[in-house]
Amino acid sequence: MGITKKVTVLAVGLGLVTLSACGSSDDGGTGGDGGSRTVTLVSHNSWAASKDVIAAFEKRSGYRVRVLEDGDAGQAVNKAVLTKDNPQGDVFFGVDNTLLSRALDNGLFQPYEAKGSDLIPDEFRADRDKHRVTPVDTGDVCVNYDKAWFSEHELAPPKTFDDLIKPEYKDLLVVENASTSSPGLGFLLGTAAQYGDGDTSRSGEAGSGGGWQDYWKKLRANGVKVVDGWEQAYNEEFSGSAGGKQAKADRPLVVSYASSPPAEVIYADPKPDTAPTGVAEGTCFRQVEYAGLLSNAGNPEGGKALLDFLISKPFQDDMPLNMFVYPVREDARVPAEFTEFGPQAKDPQTMDPAEIAANRDRWVKSWTSLVLK
Repeated sequence: MGITKKVTVLAVGLGLVTLSACGSSDDGGTGGDGGSRTVTLVSHNSWAASKDVIAAFEKRSGYRVRVLEDGDAGQAVNKAVLTKDNPQGDVFFGVDNTLLSRALDNGLFQPYEAKGSDLIPDEFRADRDKHRVTPVDTGDVCVNYDKAWFSEHELAPPKTFDDLIKPEYKDLLVVENASTSSPGLGFLLGTAAQYGDGDTSRSGEAGSGGGWQDYWKKLRANGVKVVDGWEQAYNEEFSGSAGGKQAKADRPLVVSYASSPPAEVIYADPKPDTAPTGVAEGTCFRQVEYAGLLSNAGNPEGGKALLDFLISKPFQDDMPLNMFVYPVREDARVPAEFTEFGPQAKDPQTMDPAEIAANRDRWVKSWTSLVLK
């Protein structure tokens, strides 16, 4: 998830920050001869980078960077798949581990191993044999809580998934739709990782016997509210956000990111000494976001240069305070605000991309029937 498109709001985590203007094209496109000096990046509407960092890449490489945004992560991936034979650009950035199989199975990317990939830990690298995608950033989808609300009501904030279905937290949580939102899907996958699928449930008393489906039945009975996307959930429904305070929102729990609290500090005026929001660490799911060279890219050489740049130290150092995500390079610099106010979860839920691929569509369909109908 910040600033979204010329409107000052707090938007943090994977896929929820604004575009910084990045060079424009002289020829209006990538060209079809592979020799264009414009390289086009297709992304979701959260892409952001500092102008000076982009300008340095443009000067060094000789390519001008053009950015096309295609809505949220799910929309952008779907559109890229539909246009893969005649792609809008050369590189796609913004497919995460929850949707990766959809992109790979549909032949969205061509192989390229970006320079510097050896500095990315194996835990973040997918598709190692074919090198069709390059990890760029990582972050944790977690429940955030409004510290002031819980203090005022003399109630301890929840810490785990199990806590969220307790009576004292009834009608307090807002989540995003798992079929339309990346963090919503991440939260669903976190519950599946925690409780398992039906009778194959993992540890966790709430899901015993019924897996994540049983858990969501209990969460629904406990008054969970579902909205379409992160921006509505965080800025309109969550009482702990700057936007929520203005809107007099009444939900002190929201599915967001572990990096949301530092954003609340950085963009506050005046800056508080401590973050006004906290993270329930026992509700976190680890996301990894990837970029890849599009099949049939008009400027593949420019695309390769851009992929190299996305995992270069200048970009990786610049990225956290623009997109509020963690870099994947081992030697990248993490801002002090992140380590103080939004450290990554120590033991987040994870899931192998193959397991996500095998179950995602079925789980989303089942979730929709259980929670929305």
